[in-house]
Amino acid sequence: MTLRHTKYFYGSLLAAFGLVVGCTGDDTSSASSDSASSSTSDTNPTTTATSATSTATSSPTTDASGSNSASSSSGSMTDSDATTDATTGETDTTAGTDTSTTTTTGPITNSGSSSGSTDGGCMDDIDCPDGESCIEGLCVPPPECVEDKDCADLQYCDAGTCQDLCQPGDDMMMGMVEDSFLWVANTSQGSISKVDTQMLVELARYRSGPGGGSESPSRTAVSVDGRFVVVNNRGTGRVTMIAANPDDCTDKDNSNTIETSQNPNDLLAWQADECVLWSTQLPSKANDNGAGPRAVTWTLGTWNYDSCAYEDPKVWVGYRPANSVAHMAQLNGLTGVIEETVEINPWTTGNSSWGPYGAALDKDANVWFTGLRGDLYKIDTQNNNTLATITSPGNSQFYGMTVDEKGRTWTAGCSGPVYRYDPMDQSWTAVNGTGNNCLRGIGADREGAIWVASNGQCGVYQIDADDATVIKFHSLNPCSTPVGISIDEEGYVFVVDQGQGAWKIDPLNTDDKQFLPITGNHYTYSDMTGGQLKGALPQ
Repeated sequence: MTLRHTKYFYGSLLAAFGLVVGCTGDDTSSASSDSASSSTSDTNPTTTATSATSTATSSPTTDASGSNSASSSSGSMTDSDATTDATTGETDTTAGTDTSTTTTTGPITNSGSSSGSTDGGCMDDIDCPDGESCIEGLCVPPPECVEDKDCADLQYCDAGTCQDLCQPGDDMMMGMVEDSFLWVANTSQGSISKVDTQMLVELARYRSGPGGGSESPSRTAVSVDGRFVVVNNRGTGRVTMIAANPDDCTDKDNSNTIETSQNPNDLLAWQADECVLWSTQLPSKANDNGAGPRAVTWTLGTWNYDSCAYEDPKVWVGYRPANSVAHMAQLNGLTGVIEETVEINPWTTGNSSWGPYGAALDKDANVWFTGLRGDLYKIDTQNNNTLATITSPGNSQFYGMTVDEKGRTWTAGCSGPVYRYDPMDQSWTAVNGTGNNCLRGIGADREGAIWVASNGQCGVYQIDADDATVIKFHSLNPCSTPVGISIDEEGYVFVVDQGQGAWKIDPLNTDDKQFLPITGNHYTYSDMTGGQLKGALPQ
């Protein structure tokens, strides 16, 4: 890790104290712009990619004059100097009065005795308190640090002062989009809706592939900074990435304008929307809806302390390329190019006609995924992507899955109960009272609760994550088939109903429910807001 700011000298200390060196008082400074861009050119014939560029510029305000001016002062002064007449020897004691105005510009220098000055003025180090140095007429305390190594861990030395390094999750974390979005797959249309979670309004729609409804989009997953979403098309084996922020979109036709959807009815032709950045055709089994892709999760990426942002995030996607074989593939988040594949062979878990069904990232950056009514799997990303299989309880009937902030895996069963798996002691815990319905999507909030979409009894369960007990069942109206669960940037719970739209629930006041109708069929799972990844941030 390369830390910042390794040049330190007393001149920088003066600047840090707001002092100016020199007679003219002219101090003009400039800061260089920090510009970062990334563009991709896809040479893989199975991947269509366009470039995503992100530029950040910092331009500090510069004092044009740079002068340090003392305030003007004027008034009468009594001249007490006596004048002696050389002839008479008499002394003229007539007082003279100076009425001129005096203006002082620049640093004030005390030219008095070497006994020092209470206002910090000095001529030499001996005029200053112990430990301080006389610099340009002022007593200056010693710097707190000269190099990064003089500071504590996770600090750096900046102009003599130890500063904290920017940490993941800090309020100043860069790269975040201004708003939070919910991304809802419109399965029958072959599109995805962008919903403002704060205003609860659908803002735009984007095609997920060229095939319209035959694309059959389902799982969506959002990067930790909220800037990008990937959508899996289970009907065609295609994965598509869309930018949430217009600054990340690509001006493909060099028109100096980003052509992109402006409202729910503004669905542009395939490849015409310049916020659709790349689309990758996976080697999924052709014409097999069960083959996927389905399971999907982003990784956080690598934290850059200088830019205060995650860089080079990956996307893990699960699909079935052939009978009895499953893949979890790692894609480059910026290009969609497949970088690595973990093969599960034989793939015979649960209903093996389907590929990996759900996926989530834990706080150690490991990827967890499940098969439909099958077993639980872990890809150990810290150990060369080693695969481990955890056999499921007999009555589990796994459907949706997630991982909470403590690294525990949760699964919802369709005609089976909610289960919690704790990797610390390798134990399974069933949640009593949840086994009588078909349970679908599941998500962990930041208040210590697990939320589960329920069919049959139409609504959502709220479960205490530590006690593994039901807090309350919340009925929803309208309600037809709740499927997806996701937690947004502010901690609100979102429930996507396949036939209705989306519910927004305040976990601290569950009577506060809002509903947004969304046109279409919405078979949406996974981390639709990026909130699940927030639980994977370092604690």
